[in-house]
Amino acid sequence: MPIIPPEESLIVYPSDFPIKIMGPTHDAFAETIVGLVVQHDPTFHIGKLEVRPSAKGNYTGLTVTVLATSREQLDNLYSALSAHPMVKVVL
Repeated sequence: MPIIPPEESLIVYPSDFPIKIMGPTHDAFAETIVGLVVQHDPTFHIGKLEVRPSAKGNYTGLTVTVLATSREQLDNLYSALSAHPMVKVVL
């Protein structure tokens, strides 16, 4: 992946960065995702989590607001979330 110089980045580091994650409704979904997020942002806490069920309740949407410290951190977090079997979509 090409390196983007800081002056060309659209994100100023460090900053709060929201990530939306969707997956099938499961009792352990939010807890599992929080555990994964904390591995990439040790400052993350439950107060930075929003949970929304879908209209029919089949899916759960999460918004996690992480402290983004670098593009590498965000890329690694997106990769980990996208690869997780409980996750269907990461935005």
